[in-house]
Amino acid sequence: MDTNSTITFSLKSTKDEEMKKTLIAIYEAFVEKGYDNPINQIVGYILSEDPTYITKHNNARNLVRKLDRDELLAALVRNYLKS
Repeated sequence: MDTNSTITFSLKSTKDEEMKKTLIAIYEAFVEKGYDNPINQIVGYILSEDPTYITKHNNARNLVRKLDRDELLAALVRNYLKS
């Protein structure tokens, strides 16, 4: 092992992964509740920051409140441009 190398830690990628897991949990809560278009509901929340767009099922509304909308938008754009 090279002890002169520096190991980098990316808080951004860790935070992105947490946001992704949260969005998946929210999406799955909509699917379980039978919503026709969960993506539209999530977009409505992102645009308005009104938590009533998000279902209370499986604690999804409380989960979405933990997300910083600006960070979420930045992560979405960053990941969209990567693909």
